[in-house]
Amino acid sequence: MTEKTILFEQVGRVATITLNRPTSMNAINLEMMKELGDCFEELHHQHEIQVVILKGQGKAFSSGGDIKGMIQGDLDLEDAMTLVARYTRLLYTLPKIVIAQVHGAAAGLGLSTALASDYVIAEETAKIAMNFIGIGLIPDGGGHFFMQERLGNVKAKQAIWAGEVMSGTKAQKIGLVDEIVSEGAVDEFVQSMVQRFSHAPLKAMIETKKILNERRLPELESILLKETEGQKKMRDTKDHMEGIRAFVEKRKPNFKGE
Repeated sequence: MTEKTILFEQVGRVATITLNRPTSMNAINLEMMKELGDCFEELHHQHEIQVVILKGQGKAFSSGGDIKGMIQGDLDLEDAMTLVARYTRLLYTLPKIVIAQVHGAAAGLGLSTALASDYVIAEETAKIAMNFIGIGLIPDGGGHFFMQERLGNVKAKQAIWAGEVMSGTKAQKIGLVDEIVSEGAVDEFVQSMVQRFSHAPLKAMIETKKILNERRLPELESILLKETEGQKKMRDTKDHMEGIRAFVEKRKPNFKGE
């Protein structure tokens, strides 16, 4: 199965999904959102696959949501939030062991997507950022849920508000990344994980995932709904308009809390 904005490959019990918009650092547009949702939905019914690798083509994992599409009016917020909620829910509940293989940037929605995985493996030089705050928005794609899950409530709030671009090394120290590897070595490391899993009781591992994740699913669904409502409000703020203008003009935004 090969889609326009994602690539899909299966080798035995392992599937690899590659975000495939390298010229935009794999920015997630409406088409990619839909194709990810369709792919994850299909994977729910492919019982022979037990491990999924999620990675990016080119120089980055994903730079986040398609801001250029937002500026040009190509990214309809209502459609986008519906599609994001769908693929996030399907990814989180996927009855497979999911490994996010991160190199380059994993920012905004791209980071939310990586954090929905069971393991996040990143190069030490990767650029990790929950940086919606930079354009006056709130995290989506379950970003609040996944940050809270990994950092705890207070540290999640502080990290979201800071919007810091962290190295893979720092992200691993605070708990956003599970393992770091040297630049250029992430593919080899993930393949070694897959090799170990080939001799592991994967059905038992997946059953544990289902028990723990299904218990938290109502909370994720609630947060996805609140993110949709909140993002609509933020799109109408003066701070968001200033954030977008600053992005286009490549300058620091002058927010006023409005």
